[in-house]
Amino acid sequence: MEYSNKTFVTEFILLAFPELHQILLFVAILFTYIVCIVGNMTIILLVTLEQSLHTPMYFFISIFSAEEILFASVPVPKLLAILMAGDNKISFIGCFLQVYSFITLGQVESICITIMAYDRHIAINKPLHYMAIMNQTFCIGLAILPWFIGLFNALLATLFTLFLDYCGPNEINHFFCDLGPLQNLACSDAYISSTMTTAAASLGAIVPFMIIVGMYTKIIATISKIKSSSGKHKAFSTCSSHLIVASLFFFVAFVIYLRRSGSKYDKFYTLIYFVVTPVFNPFIYALRNRDVKNVLKKHILTLYYRSLFAHK
Repeated sequence: MEYSNKTFVTEFILLAFPELHQILLFVAILFTYIVCIVGNMTIILLVTLEQSLHTPMYFFISIFSAEEILFASVPVPKLLAILMAGDNKISFIGCFLQVYSFITLGQVESICITIMAYDRHIAINKPLHYMAIMNQTFCIGLAILPWFIGLFNALLATLFTLFLDYCGPNEINHFFCDLGPLQNLACSDAYISSTMTTAAASLGAIVPFMIIVGMYTKIIATISKIKSSSGKHKAFSTCSSHLIVASLFFFVAFVIYLRRSGSKYDKFYTLIYFVVTPVFNPFIYALRNRDVKNVLKKHILTLYYRSLFAHK
């Protein structure tokens, strides 16, 4: 009965980017989203179709590409609806489903990048035992592991925010539902929820980052012992694409979540994290990886000659 005079929020309003030209932003984000899907799907198809790419390294690259598509798909469809049709309302449950999906996929990607670093660590430091260690069963287990961790960790962080009281303003100055803005709207104490958010961020980003730094320290130490410059280049070239992707992912994540929030640029930083970063990754792997470039050229030429002969 003590809540009878309170009005509880049943939906939220996402303000998104009211100060910008909506149609131009819609076109830009839609184009970027399509490029993201096409680029990552290309990587997945190449790894699936090409026998020479059926290795642990490319298996994890294809898994990561699939996760990138899912990650970008958490906020973008709703954002496009806001920009095109002004549909900026989202239900209470829909909002928290978006939160849960975002945290889960963010942590899954973070752990997947760590697993990819582990794959390179084994390849460089234990090359003779590489295929024995990175066997098919073990690789499948490693691919599933991030989902168990991500789903459980995200559930804890989401539930502590879900059970807060929302009885006041329902406008979120963002383009998607995020934990920070939701906690700011709560009319009950959000200290525990905020603490759980910090713990989730630590487990999902800082711990994997430190593990990756440790593994690359060992990788660089091993490569430095190789006498020939060509041998060093060959060894490091297998790690360079992953190192760029990992650096980009964690740099943007830390810029967004480990600094003081409240800046008017918060939404733009997060948009880069969600939409722009997943676009770069397929191009990084395609342009810097000789195997992927060769396979891509082969399939493009095959499609070209097939279309050429089909019109004759």
